[in-house]
Amino acid sequence: MTTPLALIELPGWAWERAEVRQALRARDMSAVFRYVQQYGGASQARIAAAVGMTQSRVNEIINGRREVSRLDVYERIADGLDMPDDARHLIGLAASREKRSGGAAFDLATFPEVVRVYSAQASAREEIQQHARAARELDILAVRGLGLIGLNDSMLRAHLGRAGDHLRMRVLLLDPESPALAQRAAEIGESTESLASGVRLAEARLRELSGVCHIEVYRYGVLPTWRVIRTDSTMFVGAFDAGWEGHESAAYKVMETPHGPLFRGFRRMVDAIVSGARRTV
Repeated sequence: MTTPLALIELPGWAWERAEVRQALRARDMSAVFRYVQQYGGASQARIAAAVGMTQSRVNEIINGRREVSRLDVYERIADGLDMPDDARHLIGLAASREKRSGGAAFDLATFPEVVRVYSAQASAREEIQQHARAARELDILAVRGLGLIGLNDSMLRAHLGRAGDHLRMRVLLLDPESPALAQRAAEIGESTESLASGVRLAEARLRELSGVCHIEVYRYGVLPTWRVIRTDSTMFVGAFDAGWEGHESAAYKVMETPHGPLFRGFRRMVDAIVSGARRTV
């Protein structure tokens, strides 16, 4: 375990740079170490001391001769580089055990609503599909939803084709005529026309499911913040932000518990968006 004296502290703006965030999302520790050298002025020996490795191991990682794959090593790197919580989330780690403002944060073991963190939605694909196959209720809050349910090869569509009357599904898509869609398109570098067409295509394809299960499709008009997939008492939650899509975010598996606020809060948010949305299917 590293000591506080071995920590490397990068300026806050370094963690906010697009290239650093992309390296974190890709779990590319070779690039991360290089940026630590560039923006923190740290030598290989300094990095090694901070993250609990030998200098030769750090050299191998920087030069692409070795990759990092173990979760405990990612944890050591995050701790040694004093990563802020949003940077930790990008590589699929929970928030640090101590808040930057002082005082202990919840450990996942004592805050059991968040039971697993995936580096991206693709890593949770099989588990989401498994939950969807057995679900009686399914809520999807997305932008256009093509990768989730709008196309034949999307993540969930094939698992709903024979759902029958037992499944009740709500899908919330961003209104293609809203100012929020134009803003979102600009954020991800896509034309408004292209993004709006994708929403309309998903809506048309979802209409086809009305013959095999109870489905409601809504258009909402607020700028998307959270991407939510709820299957009964389990949610998979990711975040939208300028520069990346929701499926690129770390995905948090959140379970309903008697006293936890997260599951209930996200469900309340979805219900509130439905109440202000326009139903189209």
